[in-house]
Amino acid sequence: MASSYRQEIRFAHLSSGARLAWSRCGRVEPAAPLLVRAAHWMTHVEHDAVSPIFRPWLERLGRELRLVHYDERGCGLSGPDETPLDLAASLEELEVVVDASAEPRVALLGISGGAATAVSYAAAHPERVSHLVLLGGYSHGLLQRSPSTEGLAYFEAVATLMEHGWGQAGSAVQQFFSASLIPDATPEQREAMNEQQRLSCDGRRAAAIFRARSQLDVRPLLPLLRCPTLVMHADGDAMVKVELGRDLAAGIAGARFEALPSRNHVPLPGEPAFERFCEALTDFAHQRTAATDQAFTARERELLALVARGLDNLQIGAHLGLADKTVRNQLSRLYQRLGVEGRTHAVVRARELGF
Repeated sequence: MASSYRQEIRFAHLSSGARLAWSRCGRVEPAAPLLVRAAHWMTHVEHDAVSPIFRPWLERLGRELRLVHYDERGCGLSGPDETPLDLAASLEELEVVVDASAEPRVALLGISGGAATAVSYAAAHPERVSHLVLLGGYSHGLLQRSPSTEGLAYFEAVATLMEHGWGQAGSAVQQFFSASLIPDATPEQREAMNEQQRLSCDGRRAAAIFRARSQLDVRPLLPLLRCPTLVMHADGDAMVKVELGRDLAAGIAGARFEALPSRNHVPLPGEPAFERFCEALTDFAHQRTAATDQAFTARERELLALVARGLDNLQIGAHLGLADKTVRNQLSRLYQRLGVEGRTHAVVRARELGF
């Protein structure tokens, strides 16, 4: 079977003037959903095309989806600048890439620290996001979790090791991180992760990103999310414990959670969790979200949009100029059409339909 993978590297620019490298690959049919992978630690859009770890991801997802991924500032082919590496900087990068894609609506994939960026974008631009998929993510970083004195000391020691030992050939620091990220990797995959670290950025930038991720906190944004959300997490993940993934899903109304049978932070080609993740993501991204597919009336679409926003009957009546009793009657009929029993289930279903 011929590979559906194809790569186009392009560049956009941040407000600082720094270049941002992004890549379009996968299917070419405009009808295929477009999935944008938010930048996560250790990316290199050019090297991804040959990486034993990331090329299989791109090939597998690219069978059914159009894909866009990019390097955050100072990593891979993207240029550095002096902007602090906080959530606002990550959000700007994703905004620039989505705008450059020229797509009115996209599905977002946030992996690990990139989950916070994806959440931030979905909260800020709900009209641009059709689906949100989070893998190995967390809502708040280590320094937002009241770490112990020992935990802080370990964190500082790791950051120092990264800064001074990251880019050396055969670096024990890189091997340590690879063993922690993907403990069940093959020797080839382990070596590929070592190389990915070396190519992505230098030790100073790696340590800065590591520290920035520890400060992230998107908990206030979770209640603002309005798009269908799928959260997946490896059940044996040692880098980001699965309980953090459950907490992330619990904070998002209607989010679906699935644990993957793996000890690797990111599922690897060759293990069942990899195929399950790709299958779940592509099925989820292909779910129909257009109201016209359900043949709703204009009034029903108005009601669905207001229900999806979490408005109560009085608020809905005020928006539509209807009496409370009329709203109750129309909602009752709408619930029957949706096949749900009450407001909570209706909110979830309305968001699944893209409202």
